[in-house]
Amino acid sequence: MRPLPILLALLAVAPPAQAQDIPALAVKPLAEVAIYPERDAAAQVVSLNESRIAAEIAGRIEAVPVEVGQRIARGAVLARIDCRDHELARQRALAALDAGRSRLALAEQQLARARDLQAQGFFAEEALAARITETEVLRAEVAQAEAQLASAARAVGKCVVRSPFAAVVRERLGRVGELAAPGTPLAVLVDLERIEVAAQVQAKDAPGLQRAREIRFAGAGEPRALSLVRVSPAVDPQSRTVEARLRFAREGAPPGASGRIVWRDAEPHVPPGLLVRRAGRLGVFVDDAGTARFHALPDAHEGRPARVELPGGARVVVSGQLALQDGQRLR
Repeated sequence: MRPLPILLALLAVAPPAQAQDIPALAVKPLAEVAIYPERDAAAQVVSLNESRIAAEIAGRIEAVPVEVGQRIARGAVLARIDCRDHELARQRALAALDAGRSRLALAEQQLARARDLQAQGFFAEEALAARITETEVLRAEVAQAEAQLASAARAVGKCVVRSPFAAVVRERLGRVGELAAPGTPLAVLVDLERIEVAAQVQAKDAPGLQRAREIRFAGAGEPRALSLVRVSPAVDPQSRTVEARLRFAREGAPPGASGRIVWRDAEPHVPPGLLVRRAGRLGVFVDDAGTARFHALPDAHEGRPARVELPGGARVVVSGQLALQDGQRLR
C-alpha cells in the first residue's frame, strides 16, 4: 500500500481547522479578572512663591528682626529702615499743600468779588479772565501738592518692610547699619500657604492619572491625599515625561520635601498573562455566544497590564487562549 494516497484521503475528509471546536479551559467575566494597576512617579513639594524681599527706599537699616528658618506670619516685620529723611519730606509736602490751599482760597474769594463787580459793570472782562486763569493754576498747584504729600506718605510707609505672606525665612540678607538702596535684597522668603506638588509623569501614564479617583503623596510620614490641578501638555523630549501639578487636600508637606505620588488607574485592565498576539496586534479573546472573538487592545504592551474597554460582564478567555483563532467555536 502506498502511503501518499492514504494521507491525501485523510486530509480530504478532515474538517478545516476553522470549523473544529476548540475547548477553552476557563472563561470568566471581566469584572472577576480585571485589575486596577497602581502607578507612581517622583515628586517634590514646591512653593509658588520663593521671593527675595527688597527695600523700596534709600536709608540705613536699623533692624532686621527675623532669622533663618523662622516661621513668620503675613505682615510680620522683616526690616526697619531709618525714616527721618522721608518724614521730613512728608512734612515739607504737607506745608506746601497748606500754602497752596491758602493761596487758592484767597484766589477764589477774589474771583467771586470780581464776578460781582463785572456784573455791575465795574470790572473788565479781561481782568475777570485773568482772575479765572489764576484760580485754575492754583487749583492745579494744590492737586500737585496733594500728590507729592501722598508720595511722601507712601515712602514713609515703606520704612517698615513686611512679609507679603505667611512664610519661612530661607535667607537673611540685610544687615543692621548697612545703607539700603531701592532694590537692595533684605530676606528670601518661602511661601507656606501656596504650595503644590510637582511630579514628572511618564506620558503614557498621564491619562490614567487624570482618571484616578484617589492620589496620594508618599514621602516622610503618613501618605497625604492630593487633588490634581493640571497636567502639562508639553512632553520633555529627553525623559518623555510630562509635569503634573497637584495640591494637598488637607495639611501638606513642607516645601522642598521629596517623595512619590501614587495612584490607582480607574479603568479596568487585564493581566499581561491573558494577552495574545494576532495579526501583529495584542488583545484578548472573549466568548461571544460560544464563538471566540479576538478583541484588540491598542494600548497594550508585552508584559504590562492593558487597559480594556469592555463591559464588566464580558466573558474573557483566561486559559487556552494561545490556541484560539478568531471565529472558532467554543465548547
